[in-house]
Amino acid sequence: MATSAFKRWFHRFGSLPYFYGVSRSWARWLAVPGLVLAGYAVFAGLVLVPADYQQGDVFRILYIHVPSAWLSLFGYTAMAVAGVITLVWRLKLAEIFIVAAAPIGASFTFLALVTGAIWGKPTWGTFWVWDARLTSELILLFLYLGVIALHQAIESPRTAARACALLSIVGVVNVPIIHYSVVWWTTLHQGATVKLTGGSHMESDMLWPLLAGALGFTLIFGWLTLWGMRVQLLWRERRSRWVMRMVQDG
Repeated sequence: MATSAFKRWFHRFGSLPYFYGVSRSWARWLAVPGLVLAGYAVFAGLVLVPADYQQGDVFRILYIHVPSAWLSLFGYTAMAVAGVITLVWRLKLAEIFIVAAAPIGASFTFLALVTGAIWGKPTWGTFWVWDARLTSELILLFLYLGVIALHQAIESPRTAARACALLSIVGVVNVPIIHYSVVWWTTLHQGATVKLTGGSHMESDMLWPLLAGALGFTLIFGWLTLWGMRVQLLWRERRSRWVMRMVQDG
């Protein structure tokens, strides 16, 4: 019973008119709490939390850097999952997700690199070093840009989607390299401050704004990706009956 219900939901979710109809409300529900949480995290990180006893005020940039770095990994992993769905089940929404998520993920990756450089200058004495964590994060940005370029270069939407799906799947091997680079190699980049197991090295008054920022940035990622999917969906299906009927109805 549960399996059949899931299959019905899966096929219904794969309906493009259904997704377009419900995605507007989904985006709104993601936008408001996302902006509130992200705004609180940035304000608390830059103003409210006390200075770090080792790094001083420079550590405050981490309230933007850490959520951005998290989204860079989360976004590409989600694209890889969508890539598998695209190649196995040929679901159009999965194709559209990859195309819509790539520029959003690239933006967060770029923000992570820039804020990391701002943090690195007073900490390491330089904006950039060819450190394992930094280099693999830069490669991730190139992978995002590669997906965007593939989509722009191939004229057929379905062929472009399959090519982007394949690159997303192949490139996801870089995600665990980024995550474990500080463990596998000797790097300048500090280890994980917040862990799913083993507790955290941060005081609670510093930790909660950081967690709020990670959740807020994630909701913003979902909000922006949903709107990107809506745009891509309308463009790809602009000649379909349901889109033309929707335009005629106003």
